[in-house]
Amino acid sequence: MAQTEKKAGLLRRTSSSKKPLKEKVLLMYEDIFTEDPTKSNPRFWDELFLMKVNLEHLEGKLEALDGDEVVKIRDNINSLFHHCVQALAEEHQIKVVNALQTLCALFRGVHQKNKSATGFDIINMLMGFDKAELRMKELMESLDSLLCGDGSESLKSLCLKLLLCLLLTSTYNISQNTILEYVMINSIFEAILQILSDVSSRARHGYDAVVLLALLVNYRKYESVNPYIVKLSIVDDEPTLDGMGRVIHHALAEYNRQYKEKEEENQGGFFSTLTSMVGSMFIADADEKLSVQTNEAILLALYEAVHLNRNFITVLAQSHPEIDIATAPAVPIPASPTTPLGTTPPSLDMMNNPELPLDPNLQTSNLLITFLKYSSIVMQDTKDEHRLNSARLFLIILTCIAEDQYADAFLHDDNMNFRVNLHRMPMRHRKKAVDKSIPSRPLVCAVLDLMVEFIVTHMMKEFPMDLYVRCVQIIHKLICYQKKCRVRIHYTWRELWSALINLLKFLLSNETSLLSKHNIFQLALQVVNLFNMFITYGDTFLPTPSSYDELYYEIIRMHQVFDNLYCMVLRVSANAGPWKEPASKVTQALVNARAIINHFNPKIESYATVNHISQLSEDQVRSISLNVRKNVSLSTMSQDILLKEFSSIS
Repeated sequence: MAQTEKKAGLLRRTSSSKKPLKEKVLLMYEDIFTEDPTKSNPRFWDELFLMKVNLEHLEGKLEALDGDEVVKIRDNINSLFHHCVQALAEEHQIKVVNALQTLCALFRGVHQKNKSATGFDIINMLMGFDKAELRMKELMESLDSLLCGDGSESLKSLCLKLLLCLLLTSTYNISQNTILEYVMINSIFEAILQILSDVSSRARHGYDAVVLLALLVNYRKYESVNPYIVKLSIVDDEPTLDGMGRVIHHALAEYNRQYKEKEEENQGGFFSTLTSMVGSMFIADADEKLSVQTNEAILLALYEAVHLNRNFITVLAQSHPEIDIATAPAVPIPASPTTPLGTTPPSLDMMNNPELPLDPNLQTSNLLITFLKYSSIVMQDTKDEHRLNSARLFLIILTCIAEDQYADAFLHDDNMNFRVNLHRMPMRHRKKAVDKSIPSRPLVCAVLDLMVEFIVTHMMKEFPMDLYVRCVQIIHKLICYQKKCRVRIHYTWRELWSALINLLKFLLSNETSLLSKHNIFQLALQVVNLFNMFITYGDTFLPTPSSYDELYYEIIRMHQVFDNLYCMVLRVSANAGPWKEPASKVTQALVNARAIINHFNPKIESYATVNHISQLSEDQVRSISLNVRKNVSLSTMSQDILLKEFSSIS
């Protein structure tokens, strides 16, 4: 009993009026924000970097400063920045790690405090104008040394996080981030390439390195000479380019995998049953549940690689076994707590790219296939601003690919066939069922399928005119290549023709509302010129003579659309106004289609009258077409227009 009372006496309750004890590092932060901390402790800076950093507290203190306090303690903040940079050269890794984390807190805290401030104000607050060049030179040299050295992988990861923090937290527009001028002068390009070329480093840091490079390339790219653009454009080291391609490939593949998992989750259960019972009234809700946040950063990296470096085109075509990332044991990667779904780096072991035995029954894939699958998901819903930007970037990338001769040769290579399972948007008139009997075809067929899918699924009130223009341009470039090289692919061209005619029909039906916002004649001219390509040069790239019959049948079957389009452009071109000239161009381009319609329609009507048939079948119309097709004379003027259009594109 006495022993129990003794213990109770030792465990005294703390007084409620007594202040709770603070961590030593918090007390040291208080000293920085009040006076010169070295006055009371000459070894203050040495001790500070031995303490575990409290990022939240330090950032909060910076954000809480008012204008007068900032001026008062600016020298202390400059001194903190200076000693952080000095600590990066220490042999003691704990000091280096704490210095890197403190720098991250400084950049973030100062940005949050001065969101409306200019880059010069931030530079002055962090390091002072007079010493900014020297401080940033020391910082970049230390980071370059750490990234290229034999230090720990966690240390290299922190260096990359600091650089990303420096890029992304100073301003919302990266080109207005004045601090990046010092990053341009003190390049870390070679350090980034070293990470991408080394299998081990790429596995751990490849994602951050690729995103960092993409951001650096975009700094004032149209205003001044960006050394990162120049250097990226001349990289020809195969391991480096291949490493960059693998990072992008696996990031996109991870996105596709996440979407597939969510899609499978929504295929069964009560919700799916209810949806099938009441029809398509819940399609929008179902599609919303399948939404996975897009990854514009990795898509931007792919664009810069394809656009700037022609050697990277070969990386798109490198084939390897298609393996589900989820089947491999994943090594955890430290990620930000706010990292959204779809933007997390892929598992490390898949990035290592081990040599795998090839199974003859195993489907092969490459970066281009993964990119097409990713794009088929992202472009389904362009109402969201992020997805609209992703869809725009996807079409720009595809335009760059379609303009490259090597890429075109690979796309049309009949000896390189792949099964590409594209995702399709759920629509009222069709089910969102995956076609499991997809044939193995050249990749150009998948590209055309994707373009047709976009045309069919985006005729909406908020019409994405710029995306449609790019989409039709891509089709035009591919057909120009086929015509030039006389490449015949076995593709269901009829689906493309039908989609294009329906697009013209949509433009006619919504003429008033669209014309107030867009130049619909530009898009109409592109579509009509595509038909002119098929009519005039189809014998050089259509797979069989019967393809011509199908083309003529589609034009005749939908002749009302072409007739209405002609009446509309004739009406607009007859009146003075801003659309007079573009409408006149469409009028001239319609000569071929109208020649076919005017030639065949009387013969079809005559055949129907003689044989007492109210409505001809497709076979009957095609039979008439086959008998009289050779008598169709195309306008020389229309051919001249088309040749001019072809020469300007090719």
